Amino acid sequence: MLDLAGVSSRYGRIPALAGFDLHVGNGELVALVGANGAGKTTVLRTISGVQPLSGGVIRFEGNDLAQLSPRRRVQLGVVQVPEGRQIFAPLSVEDNLRLGAFARGSPRQLATVLAMFPALEQKRRDAAGTLSGGQQQMLAIGRAMMASPRLLLLDEPSMGLAPRFVAEVFTLIARLKGQGMTILLVDQNAHAALAVADRGYVMEAGRVSLCGVARDLLCDHQVRQAYLGA
Repeated sequence: MLDLAGVSSRYGRIPALAGFDLHVGNGELVALVGANGAGKTTVLRTISGVQPLSGGVIRFEGNDLAQLSPRRRVQLGVVQVPEGRQIFAPLSVEDNLRLGAFARGSPRQLATVLAMFPALEQKRRDAAGTLSGGQQQMLAIGRAMMASPRLLLLDEPSMGLAPRFVAEVFTLIARLKGQGMTILLVDQNAHAALAVADRGYVMEAGRVSLCGVARDLLCDHQVRQAYLGA
């Protein structure tokens, strides 16, 4: 479904990605793990088009994404849940969700999405800024689901959440995977990310340093020492 070959990207003169390669198959959940500053978020931002591509190729279902605007990428089904959630705090929960269907999907998705998130159903008329951190993360994922994504890009969904909400978020991700959703996941909680993933990529300094089946990476001594607290 998604192929990145030799991808590079820069912030001004500072290289963020250098010769980055990645493959995501239809229905796969692939995890990107690595230290802060390794380039994980930049990978997602470059795929979605909000970060310029300096070199290389990004193809999604045969489409050359480098030639397409972020809006057009959403219309093809590439939908990102950004780091930090970035909900519209003054707007109601329902209005935040409806905005997710602006470029793709349908407002008729609302009932389906609310059924996935009972807590949001109960608070659909409340201002989104009044929700807890965990509820706001569910809202950000629900907003993305309104666009009926073909590929869901999840950027640090467990960031800043209490352990109870972290468990809920990863349970939800596992459920989406079970329903056949294709997911590219970035999270600092490398153990939890690899535990739900099919395959994983370890990033260092804008490049892939290691990749393989997720369960094998969980057992890899190098990965355990660097990222899993062993």
